[in-house]
Amino acid sequence: MNNDWKDRLGVVFSTSSDFNYNNPIEPENNTLPPKQQKLQVYFDKRNRKGKVVTLINGFIGNSNDLKCLEKLLKTKCGTGGSSKDGQIIIQGNCVDKVKSILDSEGYKVK
Repeated sequence: MNNDWKDRLGVVFSTSSDFNYNNPIEPENNTLPPKQQKLQVYFDKRNRKGKVVTLINGFIGNSNDLKCLEKLLKTKCGTGGSSKDGQIIIQGNCVDKVKSILDSEGYKVK
């Protein structure tokens, strides 16, 4: 068992002599194949100080596969971006380019 102190930052103190902190680990989703993914691609500029971004929603899978898809899109679009919680954010209005890249990779795109 990895008993790193950083995992216990929420626990203040325990007086129990038999206390053993167990860090709840949430299992990640298995990644669906590209043909079963239904991704939504659109651009947005609300709450972004007027900057336009391309959003890709609906990815079902683990965080490593999400990061790989994010890296592929950022490389092919030549822009920056990020990903979190099944959503990929690409800087700029790259909706058409992202749709064509995802189609060529086998994803279903709306």
